[in-house]
Amino acid sequence: MSRKPKKGYFVRGVFVAEGSELDLAYKRELKGTDTASKTDLKRESDERQQLGEDLLTLRADLSQRLLDQGHLNDKLMDAVAEAKRITNFEGRRRQMQFIGKLMRKLDEEDIEAIREALRAQHSGSAKETLALHQAEHWRDRLLQSDDAVAEWMAAYPATDSQQLRAMVRQARKDNTADKTTESQGLAPRQGRSYREIFQLVKQTLQEAENAHE
Repeated sequence: MSRKPKKGYFVRGVFVAEGSELDLAYKRELKGTDTASKTDLKRESDERQQLGEDLLTLRADLSQRLLDQGHLNDKLMDAVAEAKRITNFEGRRRQMQFIGKLMRKLDEEDIEAIREALRAQHSGSAKETLALHQAEHWRDRLLQSDDAVAEWMAAYPATDSQQLRAMVRQARKDNTADKTTESQGLAPRQGRSYREIFQLVKQTLQEAENAHE
C-alpha cells in the first residue's frame, strides 16, 4: 500500500514532518517557550486515546498489515487483544488508558497509517453495503419483469440464461405461494430460488467490479 506524502516543511535542507518531535521543538522555539501549549498537548493526547479505542474495531487483516509495515508493535497489539477480552468496566478503562499511553509513543507516520487503515475499513464497509443494495435491486427487478431479465443478459452475457430464467420462474411461483400464506396470517418465507438469484446477482456484480479494478 502506497503511503501518502507527509505534510511538513524544510529547515536548512532538513524535512520536518508536521506533528514530529522536531516540528514541536521548532514551534516551541517560535513561541519563545520550552513547553508546548497545554491545549495542543491535550488535543493530541485525546486524539491518540480515541485512535487507540478505534483500533479495537479494526479488522484483523488491516491490523496485521500495520504490524507487518512496522506501524504497530507487538506490545500494542497484545494490549488491544487483551482489551477485547476484558469485560469488567474498570479493568477495561485501565487497559484503554494503557493503550492510550502506548499510542502516544508512536511516531506521526505511524499515527497517519492507522488513520488510513481506519478510513479504508470504513470505505470498504460502505462499498459492501452499496453492493448488497445493488444486488437486492437487481433481484427484485428480475422477479418483477421479463424485460429486466433481458436487460440483465445484455449487460452480463456470460450468465447462464436458462438457469437464470428457471430460477426466476420458480421464485415467482414461490412468491405467489408466499402471498397465500401471508393472507392466512402466517409469516411469509422466501424460497430457495429467491435466495439463489440474489447470490448469482451478487457474485456476478462482484466479478464485474473486480474486472474493472
